[in-house]
Amino acid sequence: MSWLQEVFGVSKPVIGMVHLPALPGAPLYDAEKGMEGILEWARRDLRALQAGGIDAVMFCNESDRPYTLRADPATVAAMAAVVGRLRDEIQVPFGIDILWDPFAALAVAHATGARFVREVFTGVYASDMGFWSPSAGEVLRYRRAIGAEGVRLLFNINAEFAAPMGSRPLAEVARSVAFSSLPDAICVSGPMTSVPVRAEDLRAVKEAVGSIPVFINTGARHDNIADLLPYADGVIVGSSLKVDGITWNPVDPERVRSFMEIVRQLRGE
Repeated sequence: MSWLQEVFGVSKPVIGMVHLPALPGAPLYDAEKGMEGILEWARRDLRALQAGGIDAVMFCNESDRPYTLRADPATVAAMAAVVGRLRDEIQVPFGIDILWDPFAALAVAHATGARFVREVFTGVYASDMGFWSPSAGEVLRYRRAIGAEGVRLLFNINAEFAAPMGSRPLAEVARSVAFSSLPDAICVSGPMTSVPVRAEDLRAVKEAVGSIPVFINTGARHDNIADLLPYADGVIVGSSLKVDGITWNPVDPERVRSFMEIVRQLRGE
């Protein structure tokens, strides 16, 4: 049994995003609504995703713009507090994504019982956040040090909001990461949130990494999932499940249901 089957219980799982409002300390944080407002937003989106039949969810500080490469302690505390308070309501496997700090994401995942994290672990980039140089070696050693080996690592290998400072083809990068960095899965992205990944990139990466699962990371929609999913082992989806397909809107339960109906047909269920 692959780890995907072990964790998600289905082939080609769909992970739906719970995008939290801006957390304390972020420029867009709503101090009037405070942490209770963040909690209620997350609870509503979690319920909508689960009611629509989603396979898994992932909590993310999507609204903490402008993004940073190291999470503030307030961000870590707030994320852990929200997920911890919702823990008894989560009925599906869940993960953590803290933009763009893999150490923070791993710490929150371990503390809350999350099964996976998604981050950028490798590469060197010129990004909207400045020079970006993550280290998979340091993160995996940190995972070992805190006893979080059970948390799976989803590697985003072509970072959003950034351009790699190298010219290797994406499939070559994927093959190298698979060999050197011990990913549990590889995520393939478009250039930014909600922009679709190219089918040819998915196909090339999957051919390069063999048995390592490959996830569609951005831009999965009702009208393109049938073209993309044959080349992937799973999908992470956020914006297209929101009201009017807008990233910052609440999750639309009907969009979730209809998306999952398409996916279940593609999976032969």
